[in-house]
Amino acid sequence: MKISKKDALEWFSHLSSLSGDKTEVFKRFSPIIDSTVRQIELAVNKRHQEMKDEIADLKNLKGRTFFVGDQQKFPKGCVSCLFGDGLGGIRKTHQCNLLCKFCYYHDNIDNQEPIPDGMWEIGETLYYEEDIDLLLSIQKKPSGIAYVYLEPFLDIEKYYGIIKKLSEAGIYQHMYTNGSLCTRENLQKLGEAGLNELRFNLGAVKCSDKVIENMAIAKEYIPMVGIETPMTPEFYEEFQEKKEKILATGIDFINCAELHFGEDNINNYVGERMYMARRGYISPLWSREITFKLMKQACDENWPVVVHDCSNHTKYSRELNKNSKQGQPFGSTTYVSEFDRFLPHLFLATLEDESFVFIEEAELPENLKLENCLDEIDFLIVDDEDEMYEDFFVEEDEEEEE
Repeated sequence: MKISKKDALEWFSHLSSLSGDKTEVFKRFSPIIDSTVRQIELAVNKRHQEMKDEIADLKNLKGRTFFVGDQQKFPKGCVSCLFGDGLGGIRKTHQCNLLCKFCYYHDNIDNQEPIPDGMWEIGETLYYEEDIDLLLSIQKKPSGIAYVYLEPFLDIEKYYGIIKKLSEAGIYQHMYTNGSLCTRENLQKLGEAGLNELRFNLGAVKCSDKVIENMAIAKEYIPMVGIETPMTPEFYEEFQEKKEKILATGIDFINCAELHFGEDNINNYVGERMYMARRGYISPLWSREITFKLMKQACDENWPVVVHDCSNHTKYSRELNKNSKQGQPFGSTTYVSEFDRFLPHLFLATLEDESFVFIEEAELPENLKLENCLDEIDFLIVDDEDEMYEDFFVEEDEEEEE
């Protein structure tokens, strides 16, 4: 079924206006929801393909992800993620010194559960540092690991020992940071401990001159250094203003992350045009388009870095790879939406945009036309509202009234 944009808007507007438990409504009219989401995605994919066609030297890694630039500078942490054992995270620091609009923990950042003193979370299990030798002697070594969650430089002195231990075991290690707490001393110690790759979230610091300088210092001690940040209009403008200075740091890559939404950052983006990729991540339309603009610019201007399309497509590939390495059945994947229920209002801005056009449309069958389904919808609604079904965001005008 290829629902028309007009019918999709009528249906999603009505579904968004309903109160109470809408579970049975969504289940009964899933063909409408599925068709609308797919129609939006097809139109977005067409736009993405048009933009890719304009990039002169676009390359891909066996279809799993796209990039431009010298493949020798492609981040090896991403190679491990896409071809090795997947993205193995090691967690220690549960706090951050910044609060970014796009942060996946934004609305709940002060409630993150701490890792107990002297312990590390590996594979969703807590270990003492002295347990690492035992772990390595028993289990298969991963192709690589990443230090994630949230800002490691708040506790950076605690990281040197475990990095050294895993480096001696031959495990590739990369770390994420916003870069604001980096110093020559701690960057040198990270390099000496054996950290292979450091990724700066330059968007978190609005392309700060200090952090740009820290990237250049990091490159003196750590083999691979790059940028990884969600692609937002703000970052794009800030990057253009500092482009020459950033590229002169000697970094190897720019990972252009396609921003996606979860319950803790969606509040900051209500009203943006959105789409759902492969029935999983929900993202703003502009995010991956910014990636393609930067990739084209990198080719046209011959930038000395790899620019990598770390998109929803890439993350879909990552999850397929991870499940295959973990012995899951053929076709198994853990790529899913960050929301546990469907939220039709998130797509209204896309459907209301007159410039957004569905590729092909067809008339709905009589039994799925909205006017013929209103009584059934009313019957399926559970009148007793429950908090778990209330929309979890507050409209901007309501916030102002408060």
